[in-house]
Order: sequence, then structure tokens, then C-alpha cells
Amino acid sequence: MDTAINENNIDRQFIDWAKVEEYLRKSIKEIPSGSMVVNKFSEGYSNSTYLLRVGDWEGVLRRPPFGEIPPRAHDMQREFSILDKVNPVFPLAPKPYVYCEDQMVMDKHFYVMEKKQGIVLDDKLPASYGSSQQAGPLISKNTIETLVQLQSIDYKKAGLENMGKPEGYLERQVNGWIKRYDQSKTDSFSHVSELENWLKVNRPLKSDTAIVHNDFKLNNLVLDETNPGKTIGVLDWELSTIGDPLTDIGSTVAYWGQSGDPDMGINIVSNQPGFYSRRAFVEEYARLSGRDVSDISYYVAFGFYKLGVILQQIYYRWKNGEINDDRFEFLNKAVSNLFEMANLTRMNRLL
Repeated sequence: MDTAINENNIDRQFIDWAKVEEYLRKSIKEIPSGSMVVNKFSEGYSNSTYLLRVGDWEGVLRRPPFGEIPPRAHDMQREFSILDKVNPVFPLAPKPYVYCEDQMVMDKHFYVMEKKQGIVLDDKLPASYGSSQQAGPLISKNTIETLVQLQSIDYKKAGLENMGKPEGYLERQVNGWIKRYDQSKTDSFSHVSELENWLKVNRPLKSDTAIVHNDFKLNNLVLDETNPGKTIGVLDWELSTIGDPLTDIGSTVAYWGQSGDPDMGINIVSNQPGFYSRRAFVEEYARLSGRDVSDISYYVAFGFYKLGVILQQIYYRWKNGEINDDRFEFLNKAVSNLFEMANLTRMNRLL
């Protein structure tokens, strides 16, 4: 067995890849002989993700980011457990292979799952998709269809009742995100308190119950390499639960940038010609899902607020010196823009 590792110094100061390979070979029987090659995926604001390659075998390793992280955040064990339950009824979720929390192997817990072969979109389209006018409508409709497919699963029949607590879900979400913001404040933004009070007071009291992915956005979908209207995989399940499905559509629409938006602090491809507008996205979702979306402004405003808080938490860590990354220096401006977009949405002036 050849255990030589070609990892091009990828995070070698933090990770002993030889130990990782040794552990994986004992745990995953499908790994063939040969050297393991490690490549890091383009790094976003969340978990660190690596592509592992041995011959024709490929896997994806996910672990929390380096440095201090908020309590209960980046729970790899929970994500592994969710994939283990969801994959049999929703094969677009990657199949999990192994979970490890042995600090002799790695400083933080991690897991390895199957590699979904396809394209993940960030800020540009591959040449194989043609123009945005050609691919945009297909990608837009496919994103909606994939979300509706997930939400159509009978979670009780699938034995997923213990995945979350639907009663009081939205109230917990709103209060929880407001608390996260309180704990990571730096700059003073206008009308945030007014927005938070509106989110508390105007919370819809009746809703459906379904699987909630809680991070359903375009760059968490793996699309077919030649057909932009086909989903191969859905990634990043660590926050998934059972709750109000309209929170997912609200967040998806908030991430769905369109032409004329201010800086949102994230990579966006949906602002190109051919992609659905946010309003058209909501209308198509309503048509395909059959759900009442009369309160959609609430959910989209909450989606913008949550995204603002996510970026604020990162900016807080950067400003306090916990992370050193020049990308985050002006993230507070994007946070301000997102809070303003949330306010405009609640006043029915954006969606």
C-alpha cells in the first residue's frame, strides 16, 4: 500500500494528513491503494471542505473552520447523522462514509462523505451552459423544483421526526438569530431594533411543517455538468431540521441576488440576464409547491436579517483578531446593506 500524500502543504500546519489517511483506510474499505491527493475547495465563510482523491475514488472531508468558533456552531456530528437519515429518502443528499472526533487524528471533529460529481455555481457560469439567457431560466426553475422536492418528503414516514422540534420553530429561530446578533455587535446600524421588533411581533402563527435545509442556496447545489436544469446533489446539511418550510424559501430568495442590488458580501451569479427575479422566483415556488405565500415578505426579510447576522459574526471575529483574512475588512458594509434590504422588504418596497 502506497501511503505517500501529495497535499501541496494544504493546511499542513493544522492537519496531519498522514494520520487522516491512516484512519480513513481503516474506516472506508472502498479506498484503493495509491497515494492520497488533497485539494481544498474554494473557501467560503463556513466550514473547511477538502476533496480527497485516491485513484478513481473520491470523497469530501468537512471540518469546522480553524480558530475559535461559537458554541454549538459547525456541528459535524449532527450533519453526519442528518445525512445518514436523509440520504435514503433524498439521494441528492450525499452519502456519509465516516465520522471522527478523535483529536489524535485531527484537532477538530470531521466527517467524510461521497463526492457528488457536477458543477457548483458561485459567480460565473461554465462555458458548457451557454449564455445566462439560456441557462438562467433552467437554473432558476431547477432550484425551485429541488427545494419543492425536498419539502415534499413525508418526514414522518421517513422516520425523521427526531430531526427537529417543529412546535415553536419560527419563534425560536427569530429569537435565536437576534441573540446571535446581540452577541456579535460592533458597528451601529440604523433601524435594526425596529426590524427585530417587527420580526417578533409579526411572526406568522400558522405554517406547514416539512424538512428545512436551513442553508438552501444556489452554491449549495451540485448541478449536472452539461444540463443546468438538473440537480446532482444538495450540500451543507448541518443546520437541517423539521420546521416551517417558508423559512427555506425566504432564505433562498434573500441569497438570490439580482441586478441593482448593493454589495451583499457573497458571490452571486443570479444577477445575470435570464435568471428569475426574486418576485418571479416566489411566484414559481407558489405554483409548484401549492403553498400560501401571502406572508412571504416576512420570511424574505428574516432571510436578509439572518444573512446579515452570519456576516456580522464573521466580521466580529475578524475585528477582534480571531481570524486573519483581508476579505472580511469591509464586511460591515455588506451587513449594513443586508439589514437595509430586510427593512425595505418588510415595508414591501423590495420584493
